[in-house]
Amino acid sequence: MTLDARGDLVALFRAIVDIESVSGNERELADQIERELRGCAHLSVLRDGDTVIARTALGRPERVVIAGHLDTVPLAGNLPSWREGDLIYGRGSCDMKGGVAVMLAAAVALEAPSSDLTWIFYDHEEVESAANSLTRIAATRPELLAGDFAVLMEPTSARVEGGCQGTLRFSVTTTGRAAHSARAWMGHNAIHDATDVLARLAAHVPEQPEVDGLRYHEGLNAVAIEGGIAGNVIPDRCTITVNYRFAPHRSVEEAQQYCREVLDGYELTFTDAAAGARPGLDRPAAAAFLAAVGGEPSAKFGWTDVARFSALGIPAVNFGPGDPSKAHADDEFCPVSDLVTCHDAVLRWLS
Repeated sequence: MTLDARGDLVALFRAIVDIESVSGNERELADQIERELRGCAHLSVLRDGDTVIARTALGRPERVVIAGHLDTVPLAGNLPSWREGDLIYGRGSCDMKGGVAVMLAAAVALEAPSSDLTWIFYDHEEVESAANSLTRIAATRPELLAGDFAVLMEPTSARVEGGCQGTLRFSVTTTGRAAHSARAWMGHNAIHDATDVLARLAAHVPEQPEVDGLRYHEGLNAVAIEGGIAGNVIPDRCTITVNYRFAPHRSVEEAQQYCREVLDGYELTFTDAAAGARPGLDRPAAAAFLAAVGGEPSAKFGWTDVARFSALGIPAVNFGPGDPSKAHADDEFCPVSDLVTCHDAVLRWLS
């Protein structure tokens, strides 16, 4: 399968969706994107693992970074893509191959943009942050991420979403004493002790803070539980895995302390953390982008690499095709109208 970035946008999008690229298997899609970009005289292209970066060098006073990830969550019998009316279905159609298609078509078309551009097609976003290729590039080649403004083309229903939530993952382990289940009184059931942890999480009322004029909605939830070794043994250990999505008014350290307060009396083992990003919509570059694409901005629910650019001092927003509530769903889809809206907005803004 080959991509044609100068042809029909919908056909390009479906071809990108049909190249399976579950995290760790992005190479074929990266190869195809690299081939298309290397055919453009206005772009210099480099490859870092399965990340493809294309840049203009026109001497413009401002550089804009536009980024999107190539990987998807695992398949659920939802490839190849299919169309029903205005909707294109298939794994990655929402998160976020519509954004990738818009990026690729625009990168090829914008031969003389108003700002210098850096297009980043990167791998391993749908897994732990340590594996995200932007983590590696920020550490080894930070100049490749530099810019005055950044857009992450994550699904936003073709509306601007400012900032993003931070995320924590941690575990809580209760311990007991193993015994034969026929003599349960001789042991102590660790799974039963987990009920207090679960009750606190169930009773927790998520906060909905306003940050820089946008309303966020937090979430603190058990996402996995493990305990027991056999059907006739009283379990001596039970581990609950918890995910906290927090608004960007908290730092990672403040978010960790908040979790400790909710689960006071328990030891929390933190296994993954990524800071959020404040919206930054008052920055001039962000205001100019808003004026060009139109619409009312809203808060981003979920973590995106907007946070990574924010940490580098680069104001960034999310803007891409697809309803974010359908991300990772087995029946995820992207409206063709969103593709066209985003494609036209990017060309209008940068021409």
